Amino acid sequence: MNRQRGMSSLALVLLLLLLGSLMLHGLNLQLSSHIWRVNNENQGIRNAAEITSAMEWARHQTWPAQPPLQCQQSTGQNVRSCLRVFTDGAALLIVANAETSLWHLGRVEGTQVHFLPHGWSDFCPLKEEALCRLP
Repeated sequence: MNRQRGMSSLALVLLLLLLGSLMLHGLNLQLSSHIWRVNNENQGIRNAAEITSAMEWARHQTWPAQPPLQCQQSTGQNVRSCLRVFTDGAALLIVANAETSLWHLGRVEGTQVHFLPHGWSDFCPLKEEALCRLP
């Protein structure tokens, strides 16, 4: 009979260890999910900052009124900027990387392109979507 007294205590300890390990596993899965979401959000914020910075860089470049389609690439970034000049004197600056695009409307004044103060957009401002894509 003395041998059977320790079995219930041992079973209780094993049960507690099993429950504890299941709880730790669940917490680990939850933590991994949170880390993944934070990393995704961090990458999105970096991408938005990169594309916004590239838009400001491209906006302050000197863009001539001709040719109707011209492109530049900012140094050290994987962002490309292209300007489309239309026959009615309107202009569209397109800045894009692999994930995001931004657009800014402008007008041709003389031989230079000037961008509208509130002309930026994070969606294609033209009816014809093909004109909003980089060549």
